Amino acid sequence: EQQIAFCLFTVDCESGIGAKRLSNYEIAEFAAKHTDICIPFASIDPRKGKLGALEARDLVENHGVKGFKFHHIMQDCDPADRVGYPIYEVINAYKLPAIFHTGHSGMGTGMRGGGGMRLKYGEPMLVDDVAVDFPDMKIVLAHPSWPWVDQSLSMALHKDNVFIDLSGWSPKYFPEAVIRYANTQLKNKMLFGSDWPMIAPEKWLDAFEKAPFKDAVRPLILKENAMRL
Repeated sequence: EQQIAFCLFTVDCESGIGAKRLSNYEIAEFAAKHTDICIPFASIDPRKGKLGALEARDLVENHGVKGFKFHHIMQDCDPADRVGYPIYEVINAYKLPAIFHTGHSGMGTGMRGGGGMRLKYGEPMLVDDVAVDFPDMKIVLAHPSWPWVDQSLSMALHKDNVFIDLSGWSPKYFPEAVIRYANTQLKNKMLFGSDWPMIAPEKWLDAFEKAPFKDAVRPLILKENAMRL
């Protein structure tokens, strides 16, 4: 009804918080039935190392997976920890995109001890080593990265393989710097996303329409940048 495609993924955090994951293969199977709108992404716990790399390669070669999702706060792991490098090597070899959660985590918010989740692993600059070591992997820093917004903006300016998605926050709450850079130097690096079911697409788009983005920039954010990526 809304003519919006979407990336579908789970978060594999079995070692981090002990939650049994949904199968990446189940997601790929679902996406194969809805190829007009559904783009399958996979999530593999970084601590699965070489075994995870084998799964990643199989998902790409035989099951149509188009990208990967990491949420290192939930996975209780530094993004640049070498334990996850075998998985990154596969993503890099296929020149695929990988979404890295950055900034505050809705998961664990308000819980005792934050549900055991450490916000430090959501600091964008921790992903900088990954961007250097895997230059063919397209890195998408998910969300406006509060409270480290400027780190994401700096990385997207500095690294040709780093992008920013604007999901997870309503545009009416975007920091001024995000809108300023989206309208200028980073107009080709910003990507639409709603973060459904946390934010419904129609609500995000309504707020986006009212936010002070330049008319020439809006189609880049909503579709064209993602198509190039």
